[in-house]
Amino acid sequence: MHQMTLAEIARGLADKKFSSEELTKVLLARITQLDPQLNSFISLTEELALEQAKAADARRANGESGALLGAPIAHKDLFCTQGIRTSCGSKMLDNFKAPYDATVVSKLAAAGTVTLGKTNMDEFAMGSANESSWYGAVKNPWNLEHVPGGSSGGSAAAVAARLLPAATATDTGGSIRQPAAFTNLTGLKPTYGRVSRWGMIAYASSLDQGGPLARTAEDCAILLQGMAGFDPNDSTSIDEPVPDYAAGLNGSLQGLRIGVPKEYFGAGLDPRIADLIQNSIKELQKLGAVIKEISLPNMQHAIPAYYVIAPAEASSNLSRFDGVRFGHRCEDPKNLEDLYKRSRGEGFGAEVQRRIMVGAYALSAGYYDAYYLKAQKIRRLVKNDFMAAFNEVDIILGPTTPNPAWKLGAKNSDPVAAYLEDVYTITANLAGLPGLSMPAGFVDGLPVGVQLLAPYFQEGRLLNVAHQYQLNTDWHTRTPTGF
Repeated sequence: MHQMTLAEIARGLADKKFSSEELTKVLLARITQLDPQLNSFISLTEELALEQAKAADARRANGESGALLGAPIAHKDLFCTQGIRTSCGSKMLDNFKAPYDATVVSKLAAAGTVTLGKTNMDEFAMGSANESSWYGAVKNPWNLEHVPGGSSGGSAAAVAARLLPAATATDTGGSIRQPAAFTNLTGLKPTYGRVSRWGMIAYASSLDQGGPLARTAEDCAILLQGMAGFDPNDSTSIDEPVPDYAAGLNGSLQGLRIGVPKEYFGAGLDPRIADLIQNSIKELQKLGAVIKEISLPNMQHAIPAYYVIAPAEASSNLSRFDGVRFGHRCEDPKNLEDLYKRSRGEGFGAEVQRRIMVGAYALSAGYYDAYYLKAQKIRRLVKNDFMAAFNEVDIILGPTTPNPAWKLGAKNSDPVAAYLEDVYTITANLAGLPGLSMPAGFVDGLPVGVQLLAPYFQEGRLLNVAHQYQLNTDWHTRTPTGF
């Protein structure tokens, strides 16, 4: 059962080959047995899962149907879940039980999904390796000595190890797509505003976006269908009709114009990954796609701009965690200032403190114009580059990451080296565009991803291209040894 995709589970449940309760018990036992190797879960929710599975079986018995009815998933531990710990991977929120469900959680629950637990993540989603979590690093099931990517590494590792078929994740600068690439999954960052951020604990509000992580484009389409839609509780949610993503998977790629930016193939890219990307291009050409070289001239400025804007927003968002209303509170504070300092100093880890300080500095008097304002101007230039490119092509293709997954601890002493790994992913967040990573091969036994970017609200186009590619390749079917 654990090898089935979401689509296969939906068919199995519809054909009464097994019940949701039976499947849930199998996967919970598998998580208990195998997750100690991976550390991909922060919390397991066995009672809730079995309760939801029984309810889903009852709904099917009463004649209801739906691709997600009875499907087991997990939520990244920054989606608020009522009465369940929502820690954001931080000591600061280790004791926090959310009083309500995030919109994503409630929408998926209404569709009949079964929540197996909450997955591990970089603290407050800050990281590219899932090593900054208060609950310890997550291991990559393809090689337990390597990182699974971050910040959604717990969701990625759990799905890649076949502990469950799919999971929710979030992407602020590549945190869905990069873990997908590192663990041989398909991961989709939707257009900014396509999926509600209400109840999703914020890192950088203008960049964060929730999305699906699964093994196939078909499964991502199924999960995104349940997640997407307008939410009046979220002021950044966009009232745009949600298409039937699964129905659009089988469109022809004949004549599809694919742009390949020349800036993607510079000195920083592992040449073995470059070769795999070229192989992916050839596969898509066989399916009728037309390749065109394009340019994104301001891409070189994206990393410095991102690492001003994201920490600036984080310093503002995380100011609410002060030891007063909820979260970690220091023992016996001498006065209010001592309460603030020690609660935040004890509750936040090193990476979070680093980014808060960078952001506070960038927003401070005398530096706002020099750093934050300039970064926002670069952000606009990045967006303009994409708009010009999409006048010429339908999608943009390139590597998801410049290198395969690195060894645990290899970049801990050099944060900038880790930041540079986001070079291909952060531009989509700065511009608010949808992006998808899909499996493209292996380097030294470690998975590699190819990234697709599309114009606003064209998630269906990305899923269509990825699905057609996956019908003609088998990278996405490979399973890590031992799982």
